[in-house]
Amino acid sequence: MPKNENLFSSWRGWCGRVTSRLVHRGWRAVQRAGAVTAERPGPYRFGRIGVGTRLAFPQGTLFGEPWIQLGEHCVIGEQVTLTAGMMPGVDLGPDPVLRIGNGVVLGRGSHVIASVSVEFGDDVFCGPYVYVTSDNHSYDDPEQPIGRQWPRSAPVHIGPGSWLGAGAVILPGARLGRNVVVAAGAVVRGEVPDHAVVAGAPARIIRRWAPEEGWQPPLRTPAPVPIPEDMTVEQLLALAELERERTERRGPAREPGRGLEREPGRGLEWEPGAGAS
Repeated sequence: MPKNENLFSSWRGWCGRVTSRLVHRGWRAVQRAGAVTAERPGPYRFGRIGVGTRLAFPQGTLFGEPWIQLGEHCVIGEQVTLTAGMMPGVDLGPDPVLRIGNGVVLGRGSHVIASVSVEFGDDVFCGPYVYVTSDNHSYDDPEQPIGRQWPRSAPVHIGPGSWLGAGAVILPGARLGRNVVVAAGAVVRGEVPDHAVVAGAPARIIRRWAPEEGWQPPLRTPAPVPIPEDMTVEQLLALAELERERTERRGPAREPGRGLEREPGRGLEWEPGAGAS
């Protein structure tokens, strides 16, 4: 290859790398500037935004903000839709319609649609693309297009400490108790008691906590050991290296009670749904 072509390729590669860095740096600056907080609400006028709450940029569809209350230290991901009312510009009265408690996390692309009361308790965590709505299409009139018929609406309540897996759908009238796990892709309607795990479409209870017996049916894997609060990053890395060395010394893992070697890359069996173990 001629020397000038080598120089041109090197120059083009260098320009590409610099351009990529500048684009990503600029996008991060736009994300920081476009985030919505109590101190920087942008064009939105929420009924309340608590201290430490942040709506990531770009936001999804937002309207009816005066009837939306966001608690403290919430994390609202990119492209999350929050709406109060059937359409923008409607007076919904003196009371809030959508209430989100403290410490709530809404994953990227989630939708919360409220024309009547929708309430999230404190510390509810949602995976990406969760859909929560107080409204559902009706099809009473067989002659009218379904999209033109007036929807059925009912309040929704999601109890504190609950976890909604990716793609979960919470339908009108659903009432989830405290510390409920909703598996990924589940479609929930009706009442769900405290400390229950639900999965499927329509969702059904697959596990419950009984004070006298614990989880029924029993969990298949032991509870993870929490990381001590005072542990440093260096200590964590050292532990990871130690575990790697132990694994290498042990060789291929064997199934308990058998002499058969487990296939490389095969892990423990997972429970149905995200976070359902």
